[in-house]
Amino acid sequence: MAIEVFQAWQRKDKIASDILSAAAESLARDGATCAKRLARPGTRIHFIMAGSILLKEPHFVSRVRAELRKLWPKAAVSMLKRESVWGAVELARRFKGEIAADNISSRIRARERPSPKVASAEASPTERRHPLSMKLDQMPLGEAIKLMLVEDSRVPKKLLAERESIEQAVRAIVKSFRAGGRLLYVGAGTSGRLGVLDASECPPTFRTPPDQVQAIIAGGQTALWKSVEGAEDDIAAGERAIEFRDVGSKDVVVGIAASGTTPFVWGALREAKRRRARTVMVCFNPFLKIPTAWRPTVVISPNLGPELLTGSTRLKAGTATKLILNIFSTLSMVQTGKVIGNLLVDLLPANEKLRDRAARIVQELTRVSYAIARRALERNGWVIKKAVARLTPK
Repeated sequence: MAIEVFQAWQRKDKIASDILSAAAESLARDGATCAKRLARPGTRIHFIMAGSILLKEPHFVSRVRAELRKLWPKAAVSMLKRESVWGAVELARRFKGEIAADNISSRIRARERPSPKVASAEASPTERRHPLSMKLDQMPLGEAIKLMLVEDSRVPKKLLAERESIEQAVRAIVKSFRAGGRLLYVGAGTSGRLGVLDASECPPTFRTPPDQVQAIIAGGQTALWKSVEGAEDDIAAGERAIEFRDVGSKDVVVGIAASGTTPFVWGALREAKRRRARTVMVCFNPFLKIPTAWRPTVVISPNLGPELLTGSTRLKAGTATKLILNIFSTLSMVQTGKVIGNLLVDLLPANEKLRDRAARIVQELTRVSYAIARRALERNGWVIKKAVARLTPK
């Protein structure tokens, strides 16, 4: 819908303007992130705009250019003078139609390292058959509903037994945030999608920078709505995902894998550990045999028993994952000053419902009228902490 959005923007449509502002900021952040891989901040870097949207929308390009220069003051920005396909044509000419296959193979071999082999001493509980659901297909609907709810109700008790490990992980995340580090979730399938869900909720809920809490899913964005065949078995892709994000010693990487053996996740954890990041494994298989060299900083591995649908880890394992990630993100934000009492004081009021909530939070903290609270928010860019400070007697 890019054409419709740009047309609406030209008509001064507020929604279209917000969409394109966010797009320009995101594109500039990605460009600056790539630049950091090539040169030190402050170095002059030449950014070249390519693609039909950028070539046809000069006003949008101006916005992207302005955002890039905020992030990279010495950026030189220009437009691609020819279609990008000519790069492939030039490469083909250079090799006279023959790509140096031996050269490519040697580069691949240089990257290869022994593959992690995390095995399980016993079959993962997540893959066993549940004795109470052997005849689930014949069970009366009401009885099946009760069975599912009772089974899920057992999850919190199992997680309570892991409280010390969960606390250790939260403390590592808090330490990371205070040092300017990031939290990265890594998973495949349901585990990856739950990581994406938790990460995407942090900017609107806690007003965090978009890159502070990130999620990596095997197979990329497509895997959010459909299966990407073989993605979870690609160890090297997990490593590359960590390498691309330039993970370092200030960061925490949380691997999520119900059975605990997903190669993509272990590739990511191994590369993160090599880069001295703190690592956490969340799984539901206490029988893992993890080589000492690859063992994460924290392992959380409660035994939830088998799923009612054999191997369907979007059920109990999914519920447990959501609970654990809720704890990670919520309590780390509480510990870093994003909450007063149980009130969100870094909420991003992006719609009317949230603006109303922000006004009521300011009311609660300052004991002023709703109208005064709202006016203070409007005058302070809808930043709750600033509005509270303005209304609090010194």
